Amino acid sequence: MVRAETGGRIARIALDRPEKKNAITAEMYGQLAEALAAADADPQVRAIVVRGSRECFTAGNDLADFLERPPAGTASPTWRFFEVLPALEKPVVAAVAGPAVGIGTTLLLHCDLVYAAATARFQLPFVALGIVPEFGSTYLLPLLAGYQRAAELLLLGEPFGAEKAREVGLVTEVVAAEALFETADKAAARLAGLPPASLRLTKRLMRSAHAELVRRTIDEEGRIFRERLDSPEAKEALRAFLEKRKPDFSRF
Repeated sequence: MVRAETGGRIARIALDRPEKKNAITAEMYGQLAEALAAADADPQVRAIVVRGSRECFTAGNDLADFLERPPAGTASPTWRFFEVLPALEKPVVAAVAGPAVGIGTTLLLHCDLVYAAATARFQLPFVALGIVPEFGSTYLLPLLAGYQRAAELLLLGEPFGAEKAREVGLVTEVVAAEALFETADKAAARLAGLPPASLRLTKRLMRSAHAELVRRTIDEEGRIFRERLDSPEAKEALRAFLEKRKPDFSRF
């Protein structure tokens, strides 16, 4: 599930479901939102680290749970997470190793520093699943990477490595796998040692110009995403995934 601990003025929040490659359930979205909000409100916390295991960040949504309990608008735990992470005042450092699929990649767009192991593997497979990208990624990724590079990642949806993620601006630095957590913790410790008000205000200033557009994009993506879940294309894609076969879109 989600583990959270605080020490040395740093809150460490970890995805911990190794038997399912840290695939995220609705319950876990709620736990993530709660842990992040608590860290942001805790006066003893100066920086936040988000990570998975040394082998896997997250395989994305748990599709079985997702199909059983699809996000039902603004009342869902998923939406609560979508509200909390972009609004955090304190700096967020992400440490990524192994697969970072779907939400495992899009959530990084809302972090301040992202360290990736050389083994990290990213993917944005939304189109192939008959749905649309989420969490503001259709606005933030073109802003970060430029339209053509973002189009390659979002439209084709193919896996890409840590170096490419760094080239498009998604990753701050690529490090050896064995040094990943130590690197992220050192960065968080440096942030925690800085004047906290100046840190929060600088983060707010950097993000304020785009905050409203990001929120509107998340809302619109969410609306279309929910509509697409009932589409024949999405049903075929998700059924094929669960049945471990190639989907057939020829009749659409």
